[in-house]
Amino acid sequence: MAENAKWYVVHTYSGYESAVAGAIMKNADNRNLHDRILEVTIPMETVTEVTDNGPKTVERKVFPGYVLVKMALDDESWHVIRNIRGVTGFVGSGSNEAIPLSDEEVAALGVEKHEITVSYAVGDNVRITDGALSSSIGVVDKIDMERGKVVVIVSFFGRETPVELELDQIETVEL
Repeated sequence: MAENAKWYVVHTYSGYESAVAGAIMKNADNRNLHDRILEVTIPMETVTEVTDNGPKTVERKVFPGYVLVKMALDDESWHVIRNIRGVTGFVGSGSNEAIPLSDEEVAALGVEKHEITVSYAVGDNVRITDGALSSSIGVVDKIDMERGKVVVIVSFFGRETPVELELDQIETVEL
């Protein structure tokens, strides 16, 4: 069933997000639903607030009143989540309908982190493998793992030009 799992948004009373997330996982344990309810998360962001005492870093909920659940939706899993204290329902078009998040929405929320490893470093010679500059040779200038981008310096008509690419659009090359 885990291969059918999708991310769903559960609406909760404001301030009950942590209690609901814990109760969902506890109910999944008690009812042996690990194959259907896989993961529960509350999207958080780190924010620096400036106060009278100076800057202070705090974690804050991105969507207060909502919890994200990765699950294979069926009658039993739907009822387990729907009957937890503090849950008002699933986000969807009807009261008994839950609509899963699309892959693009999940990626935009940053819920599922995909670890990316690269075989190149700053200063390495690389070949661009995709896009308009395909097969051009350049030198890696910057790598931004957070954004999934790399800046490559490519020479055009004798001028050094920085080009921003996706991490997987280049490969190392021996000169």
